Amino acid sequence: MGDRAGRRGRGGINRQNGRNQAFNHAGNMVGAAASGYLGWQYGYVAVFVLAALFGAVTAACVLMIPPGSIDHHAARGKEEDPDSQPSGFSILVKHKPLLVLAVVLAAFHLGNASIVPLYGLAAVAGSHANGPSFVATTIVVAQAVMILASIAGMRAAERRNYWSVLLLSFLALPVRGVLAFFLSGWWGVLPVQILDGIGAGLQSVAVPGMVARSLNGTGRINLGQGAVITVQGIGASLSPALGGWIAQWVGYGPVFLVLGGLGLVSVALWIGFRSTVQEF
Repeated sequence: MGDRAGRRGRGGINRQNGRNQAFNHAGNMVGAAASGYLGWQYGYVAVFVLAALFGAVTAACVLMIPPGSIDHHAARGKEEDPDSQPSGFSILVKHKPLLVLAVVLAAFHLGNASIVPLYGLAAVAGSHANGPSFVATTIVVAQAVMILASIAGMRAAERRNYWSVLLLSFLALPVRGVLAFFLSGWWGVLPVQILDGIGAGLQSVAVPGMVARSLNGTGRINLGQGAVITVQGIGASLSPALGGWIAQWVGYGPVFLVLGGLGLVSVALWIGFRSTVQEF
């Protein structure tokens, strides 16, 4: 995304990223639907074969990008300094808005990442659904909503800033946790995953957009994006362990309330540090 933005210029990064994310979610939706069908017809082995095939196609597409079409200096956001060199992970410490963003995202994904797998396990354990087809349906629903949410987030950010877009994405998690607690099986797929699509779709546009705005002119946009996503990934990677432990301790129902409650932590931090991040 950074390289493409380098060709389009800083002013076009928001719109280009919105389009990229819409196509990204569309691909995920088609892939999930195909995986669900193949898993239902031929078993889990077919799903893994399809994943490997998609990986090979993706690698081939990347290799087809002409090296000369990428302006590396422009993509890093500092066209006027061709000798600019990357800095370290301290980018988060030097730019407080990014540190706040990273911590809030980590808290959000600590709660959000494990809801889908736990919701699927709860449905299958209760004999409410077939494993592959149910999980595929949850992904398809979420990704379909993400396409619309990414486009809406792009347009909202053009009119205002990313603070309100991200706030809305964080608010989706507590509501989602409550719905997952009360609804199980096929009854809850649509409302639970629509909210997942809203939250993740808005973030897919707002997070890289906010990083680009806050680091514009520094030559550190891609580095900042990587640092923020790394911290976010720590929260997401710990989520299955946290969710699984809580589910084993108190059951599937209460775990959704606990995980959804982490969304309130994100909301509180985002509002509490509004003065630091709202200009972006």
